[in-house]
Amino acid sequence: MRDLDFIGNDTLIHSTKNNFMRLLLVLSIFFISCTKYSKTSIPTAYRQTKTISYNNTSVDVVIDKPALNDLDVLIVYHGTVLYDMFSLTAANTTLDSFKNILDRKDMMLVSVAYPGENLLFGDNIVQAEAALLWVKNSASAELGITIKKVFLGGHSQGGYLVTRLNTMHQTNGVIANAPGPLNLVYRCQLEENGQVGSSVTCTKLRNIYGTTSSNPNAYFQRSLLNFTNGFKSDMLFVQGLNDSPIQLYSWPTFKQNVLNCTNCQSTQFVEVPGGEHPSLFTSPVAKTEFNNFINSR
Repeated sequence: MRDLDFIGNDTLIHSTKNNFMRLLLVLSIFFISCTKYSKTSIPTAYRQTKTISYNNTSVDVVIDKPALNDLDVLIVYHGTVLYDMFSLTAANTTLDSFKNILDRKDMMLVSVAYPGENLLFGDNIVQAEAALLWVKNSASAELGITIKKVFLGGHSQGGYLVTRLNTMHQTNGVIANAPGPLNLVYRCQLEENGQVGSSVTCTKLRNIYGTTSSNPNAYFQRSLLNFTNGFKSDMLFVQGLNDSPIQLYSWPTFKQNVLNCTNCQSTQFVEVPGGEHPSLFTSPVAKTEFNNFINSR
């Protein structure tokens, strides 16, 4: 009787173990299915501000994502602001400006709120570069998406930054509207001579390097005229021909230097007769060329 009891108990134990293993298997399949479902669930659209970090450099960005998880990205850079407290406002405004002229609705926009208040002009290339490298190398994993093509767009000082970035890193294409300052030697010399009002940009440079007449090379090294070769990606420049006299003084030289470049990818110029500083966003011709440039790459 005891042997029969033992056999019965042993059978019961094995039966219980088998049922338990079946339950674990069912639960495992259930959780795996849930995980797969969460990864392939319907993509959501959102707009958010995020502090990103790359190579120990942090910067705030505004992300505008459509309801897609496989997408191309346009990274945009705003123009000059005097105080960093306004950088996010400028980043949002610039994002909206580019979004309004962009025909495609399937691209994610990332607007970079780079600093400048406590930096010498040009030193914020570090934060501008960090944002680009974050998008190229980290954003997919951090945001749970797949980034395909990456484009750069910039207005004014933002155009200066994306032009410089094009000498440093390859992307799928770069657009610069009224990039500048083109010639800090000329601009700051006008201030020194009292021909135009003083600016924070030139004052900070003068405090470090002295005047343009005593140290012109220091000013030239930070001018966009110093970055007219070695473009790693195709580039579109837009310039209104009724922009400020300071911008237009050096524009023909800048344009010619770029056209003379022998180690640059393809460059295209759109000059807008009567167009002012924001011509990319106001000229129908410039808008068309902007979209053609992106759509053809």
